Amino acid sequence: MPVKPNISFENLEVAFASKSDAELKKMYLIFATVNSNLAVSVGTKLANWSFALGLPIKGIMKKTMFGHFCGGEDIEDCEKNIKELADFNIHTILDYSVEGKGDEESYEATKQEILKTIARSAGDDRIPFAVFKVTGLGDYKIMTKVQAGKKLNEKEQASFERMKGRVDELCRAAFDANTKILVDAEESWFQDIIDQMTYEAMAKYNKDTCIVYNTYQMYRHDMLDRLKKAHKEAEKKGYWLGAKLVRGAYMEKERKRAEDKGYPSPIQPDKISSDRDYNAALEYCVEHIESIGLVSGSHNEKSNIYLTELISDHNIDPKDDRVYFAQLYGMSDNISFNLADAGYNVVKYVPYGPVEKVMPYLSRRAEENTSVSGQSSREFDLVRREMSRRKNLNGKKA
Repeated sequence: MPVKPNISFENLEVAFASKSDAELKKMYLIFATVNSNLAVSVGTKLANWSFALGLPIKGIMKKTMFGHFCGGEDIEDCEKNIKELADFNIHTILDYSVEGKGDEESYEATKQEILKTIARSAGDDRIPFAVFKVTGLGDYKIMTKVQAGKKLNEKEQASFERMKGRVDELCRAAFDANTKILVDAEESWFQDIIDQMTYEAMAKYNKDTCIVYNTYQMYRHDMLDRLKKAHKEAEKKGYWLGAKLVRGAYMEKERKRAEDKGYPSPIQPDKISSDRDYNAALEYCVEHIESIGLVSGSHNEKSNIYLTELISDHNIDPKDDRVYFAQLYGMSDNISFNLADAGYNVVKYVPYGPVEKVMPYLSRRAEENTSVSGQSSREFDLVRREMSRRKNLNGKKA
């Protein structure tokens, strides 16, 4: 019988080993703020207005929200974070988190930046993945039109072909660099088109190993079946399926659009259903690990423990690069650092970009922390408890 993993996300000494007392105090203040809906709402609006008015708040942002949730303004800025994470056996995903202007020039600029992240990851074991969103490379309205079965005009068709070309160029660059690349999931009304492009890339570049990964949002009630169908298709055509599992990021928007347009919501009826399907997807991927590369993108402690148990039950080496755990930089360090300390493959998404251009990302991060049940309260409580633990420890030493 496999030995059950002995791991606890309550080990705060490991969770915050990388943080000095001063850094912990700063985290305490940040999560105390994020824990308040009113503070988040007012604070993000003030920051956006300040940038719009040209007020000098960049320094403040770098020392607070931006500094906590982002790696820097460019790849070079992230080097310190890459090293610090690697010192604790945690890998990095350089996540360019700037939303483009929605024109061809901005799509090309985004592609060039993602190519830089791929080049930076080449040959560096500390950075095993690159990542991109297809909406950073082309017009989502065109994808929506294609998914709805509507005919594109000549200009739209040319734009669509350029978008597909950019996606393929990034996946090919990852293949050439022998690095892995994640394609983020987006809204359901054009996700099918993203899937098509991603599976076409997998068929080209995943023949021998897993390079290209699609993302599956398990808060959609059809997603478990879609995952299984995609795997069967990959097996039939002879390529690896790359699967990054997440719970999902567009729930309120999805439900509202479904209600406005009068179609059934694609979202699960409740959190229990999402959790059930997420864990079932983990189980399916591990059971088919001979042909699936898995990235579990979760801040849910039970799902992370469950995956360690599956790894043990199937006698998989914790360092097997077919399985990764992933969390966001600045969040859930109790999960990331304890998993890494126990010998598992862990990656942190490290967002970067000019401070003023990353504001939409930071706003969403703050709002998600307040809306996800207990997330910011949990983070705040962990930091508070570690500060208390250190105080008591120092008191005993004195």
